[in-house]
Amino acid sequence: MHILNDQLIFPHPSAAPDHGLLAIGGDLSIERLLLAYRSGIFPWYSDDEPICWWSPDPRMVFDLSLEQPMRVSKSLRQSKRNRGY
Repeated sequence: MHILNDQLIFPHPSAAPDHGLLAIGGDLSIERLLLAYRSGIFPWYSDDEPICWWSPDPRMVFDLSLEQPMRVSKSLRQSKRNRGY
């Protein structure tokens, strides 16, 4: 388990065990969040607990800089509409 400090660095996502918990600690600064999201890592925590950084496998990262727009399927649109997201 990697314990984060003030340095803006994460272990490579492939270092995460099967359950996906990659690191603990750090902060939720914009810089750290951008680095994490670009690497396929996301935070999940509860109040009064340390921040846990997850990188499950398989994971999905959307590259929004692609020239092709993301195609949203009919079933996803219906799901979004019917579940109040």
